[in-house]
Amino acid sequence: MDRREWLAGLGTLMVAASAGCKGYQYGHVIKPDAPNLVGSHEAGAEVFDPLVDEAVAKLLARQQIVTADTPIGPDGEPLPKTICFVGIENKSAEDIGDFKDQLYQQIDSRLLEANSFRSISRRMVDAALYETRLRPDSLMIPDNMRLFTAVLERQGAPIDYLLYAVLTSGTTTRNSSKQRDYDLTLELVNVHTGIADKQTAEVRKGYHKSAMGKVWNYNPFKR
Repeated sequence: MDRREWLAGLGTLMVAASAGCKGYQYGHVIKPDAPNLVGSHEAGAEVFDPLVDEAVAKLLARQQIVTADTPIGPDGEPLPKTICFVGIENKSAEDIGDFKDQLYQQIDSRLLEANSFRSISRRMVDAALYETRLRPDSLMIPDNMRLFTAVLERQGAPIDYLLYAVLTSGTTTRNSSKQRDYDLTLELVNVHTGIADKQTAEVRKGYHKSAMGKVWNYNPFKR
């Protein structure tokens, strides 16, 4: 290859690189065993996936315990508890965007995989909220609770429990670095007694201006 051909090839590469910066994009399919992309400015799958896994696992472990209010079938075995998952409330410092619906589906799917629970359709829940003109956070008022459950019963979906999910965060700042602690809390409320069970999972994440921020702030030898 002579100098002229080499320069021509280099020019072609530079043009391609420049075009890529102006809107071209490369995509690829991520293998199931590959790690999640870690967000540089806010939480993503690397935070939400383990939060859901831990919070649901804790709730299921607690609900396996048979108590006085556990429904028992004719064979003496505990019956699945019918729950109404009323939604996710984001109280964190970040706008979670399309993750809100994904978190709902992830939690609902995990619960349905267990024999302890059976869940009613989200579409039915939304329809009942629309018909009663109620907000999820107002269902704890006794009259509202009776109205809401009556609508579901009329639709053929009597419930035993309401399930709330709340995402919160707390931020600690040191100079140009910050740590954000993300909590996902699942609260299961017995509609007959008002007794609640609450389980929380936490993931901590650091944000830095450079990779050295992680080394400086999270050095195990630094106190």
